[in-house]
Formats: sequence, structure tokens, C-alpha cells
Amino acid sequence: MPHDPLHALSPLDGRYADKVAALRPIFSEAGLMHARLRVEIAWLEALSAAPEIAEVPAFDADARGFLARIVADFDVQAAAKVKAIEATTNHDVKAIEYYLKARLAEHPQLAPHAEFVHFALTSEDVNNLAYGLMLAQARAAVLLPALDALRAQLRAMAHAYARLPMLSRTHGQPASPTTLGKELANVVARLDRQRDQLAAVVLSGKLNGAVGNYNAHLAAYPEVDWPALARRMVEGLGLAFAPLTTQIEPHDGIAELVDALARSNTIWIDFCRDVWGYISLGYFRQTLKAGEVGSSTMPHKVNPIDFENAEGNLGLANALCQHFAAKLPISRWQRDLTDSTVLRALGTAFGHTLVGYQALARGLDKLSADEAKIAADLDQHWEVLAEAVQTVMRRYGLPEPYEQLKTLTRGQAISQQTLAVFIDGLALPEAERARLKALTPAGYIGLAATLAGGLE
Repeated sequence: MPHDPLHALSPLDGRYADKVAALRPIFSEAGLMHARLRVEIAWLEALSAAPEIAEVPAFDADARGFLARIVADFDVQAAAKVKAIEATTNHDVKAIEYYLKARLAEHPQLAPHAEFVHFALTSEDVNNLAYGLMLAQARAAVLLPALDALRAQLRAMAHAYARLPMLSRTHGQPASPTTLGKELANVVARLDRQRDQLAAVVLSGKLNGAVGNYNAHLAAYPEVDWPALARRMVEGLGLAFAPLTTQIEPHDGIAELVDALARSNTIWIDFCRDVWGYISLGYFRQTLKAGEVGSSTMPHKVNPIDFENAEGNLGLANALCQHFAAKLPISRWQRDLTDSTVLRALGTAFGHTLVGYQALARGLDKLSADEAKIAADLDQHWEVLAEAVQTVMRRYGLPEPYEQLKTLTRGQAISQQTLAVFIDGLALPEAERARLKALTPAGYIGLAATLAGGLE
């Protein structure tokens, strides 16, 4: 059966294929091949730059340009050639090695040094650096820009609604008022912290041979400072150098990265559920789109599908992230292969995250606050001022302030008039009674507007 998105096993390659296009060059099998090729060539260039390795003289500008073009011109046809080689080798990294050797044969200066491709390396030397490059690229070029755009979108809403009073609900029950903008600002502040942590995770790499001891390296060239050479090469790729490992880089950095990603996603899931509830209450209206159907049988429906889609996709991403974090740092003795198949799924977690972000952006674009609905709901709950009254009573030493307000308000709604009568009966200074009687639920927002408006 010819491949068609309608036949895709994963929705990321089917229904959502266009939404994750930016990740496909990075996390696809061709993307992994490309990253491996970068590593193999960087190692060959590092050997040529080491004066102690006379058998690989320093490459001239033409040779270096040829190597750079091998990387830059790697396309789907080149990837198909690698795959054809793998059909014989049954080893994906060895296929890259053979492909590169065949390319070097095209250049007279490089051809004699083909056997220094993959010199003293184990496959994991190539793989760990390749995945480090892929993760760094996906984080910098795709994930963080998408997250930053969402944060900016939500921050703008927080500022726009900074002064719009809204009834809070703690335990689902009416509570001290806030502003809509302040509640959005809370989410932005949480995301800001997680974004910084996500960006700060250090991705490391190793280049020390079969069991991490430079055994083969030292056997061939005992006079070379191999750890120093490996460090220069790894850091030249933009990764941190891991000096002590088994055969595999321990993947602690990847675990930290996906943990940070999952924390950020969890905040968005929390937000999706809150917004879903606010839409249900009528606090938010959703912009209607001509031709769009909310229900196959109920014509009136305008469902919060974008936030539901985001919640589902971010939940899928987090399930994968949790497995990555729990599994990848564990390997039997000096190496087992269980990480290999798991690492190939990293792009799936990033893909579901990106689909979730895009759904969130669409959902936020459709939202507008129904200020009349929010105000009407707030005006139905004068009992929320009980907190203010009993706190002022405490200041002036009145007896049992909490208990008196509990008797007056608990489990029942009260009116402005009921509260005013109660306040008139308090032994408070006249000015204080007047101030309390002038207070409304909409005016009892503390510093909410200032806090939301001051969000950076």
C-alpha cells in the first residue's frame, strides 16, 4: 500500500502532519542520519587537527569545504543510500560510516584517510552526540519559540484583563474576588520559571570508546591526550563534555530536559482545565467560525475543543516524558540496548507538545471575556465580603468576629442590605462602618489588578 497520511499509524504523521513539519527534519530517521553524519565528520576533522596523528594531515580549505557540503547537501536521496547500505549491514551507524567512506573516495585528499572514519569509536559515541544535537536544535529552533509565543499571548490577555473583577472559587465554592487578569498572570509566572529551567538544562556528550576508557584510542596513539581531544570535539558541537561514562552517555541531561518539558506541559494542562471551566460558566465567549460544527446532533454547541485537544496532546507528551525520565538513565552494567528504541521516540513527545501548543494558540485567539456575565456572577455573592468584615472586626478587638460572620453567611447567600444591617450593629468607628458598607464584591480585589498589570 503506498504511503499516504490517511494510512499513517501515528496521528503525528497523519492528521497532525502539517503541524509538526518543523520537527520532521530533526527527529525523523533521516534527521538522525544527518546528525550522525555531522558527528562522524566532526571527529575526522578533529583527528586531522591533532598534530600527533601524522597519518591524518591537516585538511586544506578544499577538503574542509567538501566535508561541509556532504553535511549541507544531505537529502532524502542520500538518506535512501544510507538505508540501502543498512539493508546489508543491519547496523545503522555502520551504514553511515560506509556511506561517508564512499563519499570520501570522491576527493583525492580525503580518500587515503577513509579508514579514519569512525576511528576508535563505538556506535554510542556517535549516537549520544547525534541525539544531543537533535535535542538542542529542537529546543532552540522549535520548542522554545513556540512556548515563548504562547506565553506572550497569555501575558497580553493578563494585562488586558488586569482590572476585570472576577469571583474566585476555592474548592469550587465562591471565595474572595480576584481579577481575570491576575488569574492569567499566575499561569504566566509559573511558565516563566519553567521556561528558564527548560532552556538551562545542559545537554552533554561523551566520546571515549567502547566502555568509556579510551582503550582503542590509547592502543593506537598512546602519546595523544585523548580526553582533551574528545572534549574539544564535543564542546565544538555545542554540547557539554561528559568525562566519566560507561559505553553510553548516562542520559541524565535528557531526563532533566524531559522533566522540565513535562512540568511546563503540566502547567498548561492545569490552565486548559481552568479555561474549560470558565467557558462552561460563561466567563469566556468563543469566536464562532463559519461552517464549523460543535456537535453532530446538537446545533447550538460551541465546544472548547482547542483546549481539550491541547490537554490530550500534552498528556500524551507527558506520558512519554515520564517514561524517558524513568528509563533512559538506567542501563545494565556497561551497556544494554534498551535505550536505543526509546530514544527514537523523543520526537513523538516533542510532536505532541507542539500540537498541544498550537491548539492552545488557536483557543486563546478565540477567547473574549463576557464582562457582564462575570460581573453578574460576582454581584450574586455578597457573602464573600465576610472575610473583609471579620478582619476589620479583629483589628478593633470585637468579640468572636469569625464566628459572628460564620453564623451570618455560612451556607447561604446574603444581600448587600443584609450585610449593611450587620455592619451598622458593630461597635466600630463610624468611618470604618462607612468604608465597609461602601465595599462591593467587585471592589474587594486587593492588589490583584496591580499584580497582574505589573507582570513582566
